[in-house]
Amino acid sequence: MKKKTILVTCAFPYSNGPIHLGHLLEHIQADIWVRYRKMKGEEVLFMSSDDSHGAAIMLKAIDLDMDPSKMIQKMHKEHKEDLLKFSISHDIYCSTNDLENKNITQKIYLILKKRGYIKKKIVSQLYDSEKKFFLPDRFVKGNCPNCLSPDQYGDNCEICGVVYNSTDLLHPRSILSQSPLKIKKTKHIFLILSKFQKKLFEWINCMPFSQSVKNKSIEWISKGLKDWDISRDDPYFGFKIPEEKRKYFYVWLDATIGYIASSRTLFKKRKISFQRFWKNNSEDLLFHFIGKDIIYFHTLFWPSILEGIKYRKPNNIFVHGHLTVDGQKMSKSKGNFISANSYLKHFDSDYLRYYFASKLSSKFEDVNFNLTDFSNKINKELINKIINLASRNASFIKKYFCNYLSKKLDNMFLYQKFIKESKKIEQSFISLNFNSAVKRICFLSDLANKYVEMCSPWKIDPKLENKKMHEICSTGINLFKILMTYLSPILPKIAERSSNFLNYSFHHDWNSLNNPLLNHKINDFKSLASRIDLNGKIFLKED
Repeated sequence: MKKKTILVTCAFPYSNGPIHLGHLLEHIQADIWVRYRKMKGEEVLFMSSDDSHGAAIMLKAIDLDMDPSKMIQKMHKEHKEDLLKFSISHDIYCSTNDLENKNITQKIYLILKKRGYIKKKIVSQLYDSEKKFFLPDRFVKGNCPNCLSPDQYGDNCEICGVVYNSTDLLHPRSILSQSPLKIKKTKHIFLILSKFQKKLFEWINCMPFSQSVKNKSIEWISKGLKDWDISRDDPYFGFKIPEEKRKYFYVWLDATIGYIASSRTLFKKRKISFQRFWKNNSEDLLFHFIGKDIIYFHTLFWPSILEGIKYRKPNNIFVHGHLTVDGQKMSKSKGNFISANSYLKHFDSDYLRYYFASKLSSKFEDVNFNLTDFSNKINKELINKIINLASRNASFIKKYFCNYLSKKLDNMFLYQKFIKESKKIEQSFISLNFNSAVKRICFLSDLANKYVEMCSPWKIDPKLENKKMHEICSTGINLFKILMTYLSPILPKIAERSSNFLNYSFHHDWNSLNNPLLNHKINDFKSLASRIDLNGKIFLKED
């Protein structure tokens, strides 16, 4: 029987700025999950893309005096490089400006139009009289019409998640100019969401979403779905709408369709059937990782598009919370914005992966980054408990046994106890409760270090109890091997260094857990990771 193809996606980073810790939270979460499933021998494909359209891109390009196409190409290259520095193992990383996405978006629109899901109507839009164009949603701020939260953008509220029109905002203002906003009429194109309401309700009810995501989505549906404005007026940077003059697709339409376009490009390379994967009732699997601020787009808009064109829907949508820095939302104005490159000037990329893993769960709670907590977790857990287990035993193996491990272990019961924990750790990975996996791994490292302390090989006379010392230290090395197998989806670079030290590619196969390294030659121990010294720093700043 052919293996099921598992396609995993992340939300697309926007092309108007660098990769930052907020992006990395999601991509690291997804990457850990993908690496674990690949270790189990599953056929998993991991993809993402740059979100490269919208008025914000156009205006950024104007500020930089650049052609927007060249600007997004430059940003695309930087995004790919930054993500790779954190070992994000995408099988493909595209751009929503790719020709494939243009062709598919236009084709899907015409299908939706032919099937009666598209309509036109006159709408009122906010107009910036100084800039002389209709103001993009991202450049309007005001109070949310639903929860009244201040400083919300013109398309959706980051606090309650509701989606609305910019004209619905209370006390709207332009963030580009000080000129008063005018309301002007224009013709726009809409996807008739109400036609999908019943199907969406049935689909959401039978999905394995977290209860919070399910409740929120059903709450929105129960209020009645409004038609979705999928067009924007010229000037705009994006794809033109066929059969229309001076109209462009709203960025969120071609961004979600980018999942289909990116997969098509990837499937061509891997010789995977595009039709088999995307057909209704496909046996292949599709999983999305997203932030809680875009639930609406993924549980309502996106499945409506798929329903309209008779394509399969996702098997699950995993939602995480926001990243905060010292308890506050990350922003340049607050001085707590941390880009990927800024972070890497100070710390190892695997340290961030470990820190995020220690905090991520299946709930979409916010994750807080605090430097003191970060350094304590790396120093006290990763270095002192796990890495130190290898270094303290390796010194004896080298000095007295020419780097050869013993023919049998001193404590096979302890080794088997470590193996038995694999089922619980596996379940933690599958369910996205990475914090639980890290806690169990740390618990095992405590047991391993207590065992070494109790046996105290440094107190043993190698001339009198050579075999005993050999087996104790070899047991310690093998316990480290198990810990690093468990940690390898989280710490790919440290796992690679550990593999070189152990002279064994353990982290490519979860089943290697059952095979202790006996009568096996390891290499000289070299530092796998270094302690963090903050040097009095309280927080990172963007340089």
